[in-house]
Amino acid sequence: MQMARETLYPEARRGFVTALSLYACLGCVIFAVSILIADFVVPDHDWIADTISDLGAGKYEYIVDIGIYAFAAALIAAALVAAHLHPGGRGWSFGLVGLAVLALIVFLVGARNEYGDQDKDGAVIHVYLVYALGVLQFLVPLGMARGAGRHGGPHGRILVALAALWLVSAPVFFFLPTGIDGLYERYLGVIAMAMVVTLAHLFHRLCR
Repeated sequence: MQMARETLYPEARRGFVTALSLYACLGCVIFAVSILIADFVVPDHDWIADTISDLGAGKYEYIVDIGIYAFAAALIAAALVAAHLHPGGRGWSFGLVGLAVLALIVFLVGARNEYGDQDKDGAVIHVYLVYALGVLQFLVPLGMARGAGRHGGPHGRILVALAALWLVSAPVFFFLPTGIDGLYERYLGVIAMAMVVTLAHLFHRLCR
């Protein structure tokens, strides 16, 4: 038997979910805007050829770092709400833990600065972080799709579509010529942000 929404999601919980859902979207916006600003501010930067990682090193690295940390916080916000509104199922459990791990990976990518400036000091883990991010970015939406679909609406199907799109798109990045990989990386970033926004919209819809 389905419980009334008022019982499942009382007013206090609705405010919590709404605030974190809105921030999840805001974090994506901050990330995108920081990249756009850096594209104009960083001298001799080619946004088609140069990757976001190139913007995250050097004199103006703080611009993109702000966006990276904001996006990491958006992933944490999504994970918190996913745990709060857990519909049951191992896939959802894996997905919300995956969101938290993704947040840690994104944070480490920004904090380690092992890119762009060719930093080789200490243990260089950037490439391993990228691989882990790539795998989780496929598994997280796929794992959460069934739970999202239980509530009706298109969110479950959108998550599956985003996982499939990532699966066919992400590996291509490693084979692209350096003249266009910056533009392609931004496309992959849009897929990642679309997952967060989809989840945030689902969370907000559940507690309206």
